[in-house]
Amino acid sequence: MNSVLVDALLLQCHDPCALVEILSWDSKCDSIPERETVDALHFAIKKVRSLQQQQEFEVGDKADDNLTVKWIPFRKKLEDIVCSRCLPLLSKLCYTEEQNNGALSRNAGLMRALCDLISCCAELCGNDLTEKLAAVAVPVLLSSGDNESLEVTSHFDVDTAIEVIACAVPFLRPEQIHVVDKVQSAAVTCIKTGKDAVVSKVVVKLLFSLLNNNHLKKSSVIRIWESLNAWQAVDNSPGATTRILLCLTALSDYLLPSADTDATETIDLRVSEGFWELVQKGLTHRDNVSRKRALYLLKRSVAVSEEMKSAFQSCQSTDNAVSLFWWSPERNRLIVDFWEDYMLIMETLDETQIHLVMPVLHKINKLIEATISESQDCPLFHISWLICVYRRMFDSENKAVMKEGVLHLLSLHVMKYPVFSQGFAEFIVGPFVDILSESTLFNRSADQEIGSCPEISVKLQKFLVTFTSSLPEENKGRFLLQMVQNLANRHWCAVPILFISQALAQVKGCRAFGVEGLHALREVLRSTMITHQVLMRGAAQCYLLQTALNLTHVQMVTLEDVANFIQHFKTDESLSRGTLLWTQLCDWLHVNDSVFKPMEGVSVSQPGRPAVSVYVQHLVEAYMKVPAGEGNSCFMPDWFEAERVAKMVLLASDVEEIQGLESETHKPKQKGLEQLLYPLLDALRRLSTNVYLPVLKTDKSLQLLFKLLHISYTTSSPKSHDTVLTTLQDCILSTTDEVLEYILRRLTSELCLLSDLGRCCLYISVLRELVKLYSVVGWRRGSRFWSFIKSLTKNSLLNLQANRTEQDPQLVTQIQKVVSMSSLAWVCEVASHNTDLQIVSTDAVKALINYISSAKLNQTLMKPAACEESQGPQDGATLQGWGRVAAQCVHDQWACLHFVLNEFAKLLPSSSDSQANGDLQNSMPAVSCPSMTLQCAVEALAILPSDQVLPVLSCMKILVPKIWRSDASLCVESMNLAWKVVKDLNSNPQDFWTTLEAFIQFVFDANLLRITVEDGCLITTKVKEMASKLIDMSHTKTGVFNTLMKHCCQTWMPSVCDVDGPVDDSFTSALNHIELFTEACVYGPVFRRDQRLIQDVHAFIQQLGEDCAANLAITSDNRDDQYPRVCAINFLCHLDPLNQLHKAFMEQLALRLLKKDEEVAKSKVRYYTNSLQHRVKNRLWQTLLVLLPKLEETFVVGILDKVYQAGFCNNQASVKYLIEWFLMLTLYCYPEQLHTFWDCFRYDQEKSKTSICTFLSVLTHFDILLENVIDKRTHLKKALDVILLWCFNHNFAVRLYALLALKKVWNVCRSACSEDVEFKVLAPVIEACLQQVEYMQGSGNAMKNWQRIQEHFFFGTFHPLKDYSIESIFYTFPSLSDLADDEWIPLWKFSELVEFPTNSSVSLNNPRKELGDLETGDWVQQDKGECENEAQWIDVQKKIIPWKNSIPDQDLELLYQERAARLGKFSNALIVVASLIDKPTNLGGLCRTCEIFGASALVVSGLHYINDKQFQSLSVSSEHWLPLVEVKPPQLINYLQQKTAEGYTIVGVEQTAKSQSLTEYTFPEKTLLLLGNEREGIPANLLQHLAVCVEIPQHGVTRSLNVHVSGALLIWEYTHQQMNRRRKTM
Repeated sequence: MNSVLVDALLLQCHDPCALVEILSWDSKCDSIPERETVDALHFAIKKVRSLQQQQEFEVGDKADDNLTVKWIPFRKKLEDIVCSRCLPLLSKLCYTEEQNNGALSRNAGLMRALCDLISCCAELCGNDLTEKLAAVAVPVLLSSGDNESLEVTSHFDVDTAIEVIACAVPFLRPEQIHVVDKVQSAAVTCIKTGKDAVVSKVVVKLLFSLLNNNHLKKSSVIRIWESLNAWQAVDNSPGATTRILLCLTALSDYLLPSADTDATETIDLRVSEGFWELVQKGLTHRDNVSRKRALYLLKRSVAVSEEMKSAFQSCQSTDNAVSLFWWSPERNRLIVDFWEDYMLIMETLDETQIHLVMPVLHKINKLIEATISESQDCPLFHISWLICVYRRMFDSENKAVMKEGVLHLLSLHVMKYPVFSQGFAEFIVGPFVDILSESTLFNRSADQEIGSCPEISVKLQKFLVTFTSSLPEENKGRFLLQMVQNLANRHWCAVPILFISQALAQVKGCRAFGVEGLHALREVLRSTMITHQVLMRGAAQCYLLQTALNLTHVQMVTLEDVANFIQHFKTDESLSRGTLLWTQLCDWLHVNDSVFKPMEGVSVSQPGRPAVSVYVQHLVEAYMKVPAGEGNSCFMPDWFEAERVAKMVLLASDVEEIQGLESETHKPKQKGLEQLLYPLLDALRRLSTNVYLPVLKTDKSLQLLFKLLHISYTTSSPKSHDTVLTTLQDCILSTTDEVLEYILRRLTSELCLLSDLGRCCLYISVLRELVKLYSVVGWRRGSRFWSFIKSLTKNSLLNLQANRTEQDPQLVTQIQKVVSMSSLAWVCEVASHNTDLQIVSTDAVKALINYISSAKLNQTLMKPAACEESQGPQDGATLQGWGRVAAQCVHDQWACLHFVLNEFAKLLPSSSDSQANGDLQNSMPAVSCPSMTLQCAVEALAILPSDQVLPVLSCMKILVPKIWRSDASLCVESMNLAWKVVKDLNSNPQDFWTTLEAFIQFVFDANLLRITVEDGCLITTKVKEMASKLIDMSHTKTGVFNTLMKHCCQTWMPSVCDVDGPVDDSFTSALNHIELFTEACVYGPVFRRDQRLIQDVHAFIQQLGEDCAANLAITSDNRDDQYPRVCAINFLCHLDPLNQLHKAFMEQLALRLLKKDEEVAKSKVRYYTNSLQHRVKNRLWQTLLVLLPKLEETFVVGILDKVYQAGFCNNQASVKYLIEWFLMLTLYCYPEQLHTFWDCFRYDQEKSKTSICTFLSVLTHFDILLENVIDKRTHLKKALDVILLWCFNHNFAVRLYALLALKKVWNVCRSACSEDVEFKVLAPVIEACLQQVEYMQGSGNAMKNWQRIQEHFFFGTFHPLKDYSIESIFYTFPSLSDLADDEWIPLWKFSELVEFPTNSSVSLNNPRKELGDLETGDWVQQDKGECENEAQWIDVQKKIIPWKNSIPDQDLELLYQERAARLGKFSNALIVVASLIDKPTNLGGLCRTCEIFGASALVVSGLHYINDKQFQSLSVSSEHWLPLVEVKPPQLINYLQQKTAEGYTIVGVEQTAKSQSLTEYTFPEKTLLLLGNEREGIPANLLQHLAVCVEIPQHGVTRSLNVHVSGALLIWEYTHQQMNRRRKTM
């Protein structure tokens, strides 16, 4: 409805209220009015308002109350219109939208019109209406977040409520402060709890409206900031920080002053400490957008400060501390430089590529220098800003950036200043320690050798020492305690905790830990126990104990605290007696003996005795005491308590020995230890006489006895005389008779409960330790043992035989069976391992053998009936765990059977025997019928738990070689089941290795390895299959192949370990399995980075030797991944070329290796440096080099052609050198084969390519090859003819090698054939050629390469004969040939892991040192690193983003137009229509182009494209800065017509008959650019709607440009024309 119609209505209707009623819609009608109706009412109200203003103007100052009263009804009417019509209609529209699932309906325009109408009415009606609107909408906002339970009377959604309040806010007055407070409170509530889209609207619609209200601006700014500041004070969550930064960024014009703004209208957040704390939180935020917002605020603050040039500082709670932010005009340049560098660093750290980050790291040093430029005691800038930089680096997605940040922090020299160490202290114990949990940080750097300490660990040790020493004395203890407590609060991987513990152990001279500190260290200790890497676990324990020794405040802890702490260090992993760690602990106890904190109720002061001895005496007495009523408990006491007491007894004894050695009057050595052990010895002596001795006390006595014996043995080389051990042994030996008598009584008659099985294990463990003791002191002192064993065997057999036929077994009976079988298993163990006892021939043992060999195998131990006399639930009716008990009984039976089979192995009938001895068959069926026994063994594997099968596998080892001919299928089945057991134990490191070793000894028994394919196809095939499976397993579990190779080498050649042993009989099996040995020669898995890290750390710990107690406490298992190759090479070095079997083996191995090289060369797998193929080829040629001296001439001549063919292959440098070396040695030994060598140069030049360099390299050592040649002249002439031909090759590398060979050969010619006429003729030509190479080659890479190739180790220092050694082949050559360092085999592995022969044809060490002294580098590859040695980056190339253009890309809360205006962004009238384009990449590129050149909008066929990854990769977030409009292709005609009506010129990009050239066309300002489809262009039905078509001039033959490129050219031309037009008008 136009204005003429409204004017006509006003003329006819003089009452404005009536007019408004006429134009209004019926509120009672259910139908929704049209938008035109609302627009007409809005226009009429505005017209009435203009009439009112005209009347007021005409009356002027004479206006009276009558005029005001006249308009009151109209205002009332407007209020009624809003309340009775507009608001209900909005509610109805909201409901309609909810029914449409939130989708934008056709009523969106109507809702906007209603809001415009409400805003107009609010302006006219004033306070009453604005308060009503607020009362209706504010509750909706308050219920949008966590306040959903709030009662809301209206039916608005949150978006509509925001629009309603936005209509009222501009017209609020200062006197409506209560309304303003409600609106602000609701807005802040929405920001805190609302959804992201709601928050965006609140900021733009409400906060901006409040701040644009001139009456409320200043007060609103203050209240908004106070609300946000109070929020951040109580909520440090990342989500709160994100939203507060969003608000501050959007409202920055009102919160940060500038020279153009009125100071009274804004506040200055630069002086607020809370503001800067928030900025720092934002700079280190995980969210990229929040970081950009914080950086924007920082940039703007710096720009404002530089512009205003006024001095100020932010508030600070302490007077002497530096403000977080300050400014001084006198230091303007210094401050600006600091913040520019800082902001550049923070911007760059958002990059993920390390090569972009590295150039700015040196600027961190500039920041630090600026911070301490004036004083080391008072920094110029607050240290927290530096901490933000490191936190940002630590949070980087790129681990390389993270590692560089850690290394940079560890290298800070300013940490020696107290002000810096105190400032960083909280950061170090918190985020820094947390980042160290990343295991990859501790990877070896490229320049470090295997076994060296990681770079970060080295720096961490120095850093922690420096940092701690710079702290004030009163802060050191608190810092270290907080650090250890932080370590204890999380679970650590083995690698980080190891190196952190190592660094802590270096801190000395600080008494930081009391009881609380020891508890924290104990918790750290527990966290290391969860790892499976035993060696690292033990090493970490060593360092943690050293940390405790260095940092414990002795006066704050008691000896009880120390004992409780030491208890957690495992004897078999770290705290083993005789190690350096044990000695350090004893010294520490001795030095601080009188300083420990006194214990309540215990006096440790006793003249002449160490305090620790007095305490331990009390400890032993307390341990041996049994509370009344608990003496006959069925439960076993805790083992940990016995271990704690035993450790302290031995420590006290060693401390007392140290004190005795230092004192002048030396007391008898044994007196102190006897006094300590008196309660124990007294109890042990009464074991056999006092039948009423409480069971609990006897258990504790025997536990302590076992632990004392177990811990007392030293792991290092024994001292000349261990007084403590000798005294302990004498004390225990004095009680052994009583102990043996007691154990005999208990094992044979008194154990009857399920809980007694634990006691059975205890007694047998004690017996094992006593056997070990007697084997040390001599069996002559153990005469009681013979009678003990006889009695135990006899009574155990009686128990077993008495209960054979019981049908309804009782618990007592079954327990006695289990105990008796365990006892017999121990007797068999003693008889097997202690032959000097000679108990096999006794009647008792003979009876044992008869019983076991005739007993039924795998007999199920029946579960007994419920026992009414049980003393607790463990022994009650449930009998939980009985299956495990039954399995143990079967295990013990097989252990006994293994002893029997081993004793009667020679009597076992073999497959070839027709029948067994009749008497043997009747009396010993298990021995006489091996097939039946093996079948039982197979059944046992099926029923026993995987960790109980060791004796079964041992029996199979004896049985299978006897019956493989008669029952091969059964043998194969036994192997399959055994392999399944091994696989099941793969994740159980405690039992896996022992089971694997037993499995290998069984399957790869010497007798089975001798079986040929012709003799036993099934067995041989299965053995080879098992070998293949073990090799496959070894690729994921290091050490598996090691065990197999060690066993096989010892089987094939016992002389490797025993020179006098026979070799030929055992060696025959090696030929049958030569493929296994071939695999060992090239074995070496390529580990993942995490696996390699574990290997490196293990190597580092092992290199520490005795300095790390874990190396002595933990038995070495030879799980080095290079061990199979070392073992194989050592085996080859032991072979005798005169032995025909050895000769045949070596020749077959050489042929197999050459065949494998040919297979690798022909494979299509990618072949690159350090690839698996490269490594395999390198390993096999190393092996061939070792074999060469042992091979016969005829064989070498036969394989020479294969070697030549290998030289023509495309080989990596290291392989090429080895082939060349092989050829040199061959031709030197057999010079008559030189004619075959010359044939290699007749190969087609085009086909040989650069591989001819291999043979040219051989000629560089031609002087050595001719040493055994009589007619040197002929071969020299042939060499010159060949070389000169290749000197003119088109390939530069070939020419270079040929020239070098020419120079070397010509030097030989001049010395050997100087008088020869033919050579004299050639001399001028050759010498001129060489002279030209030396002086006229020119500059650049050609000259450099000529110099480098002459200096290269292979052509300069290397001597093929003198350098022939294991060291050169396996260590020096790989290290000089760009091979990965895990391919270098150091010499110590050949000397320590194996027994290398002294008479080998190849020496172990290289007698010449020149080659080993060279540095790594290949001349061909040195050009690559020429520019990589710069000390630091000189400058940084980086786009500096001005603060005005740095508002975060994803601030969706800002409208496009408002955002562009706020940033001062240029925007033109160009509209680009790309609805016909369907490729996301083209659309993404166009979006970026349009945003860069300031187009007003980009029209696409669907907004879903912005979520496409291909679109985003080209748009790089420009879609967030550019308005995108969705117009589908069918709607284009209507859209073009609409834009034509709005005054736009429609320009199509198309080649038509009437199209204009781009270079000649002038674009109007209001241009709409229509782009065609990628394939079809602009459809014909759209061409008629275009005002003009523009084409791009072309000069090529291709038909058209890409649509994105075409669009970009036209957009730039439009922008260029508009810029010129503006420049002219200016």
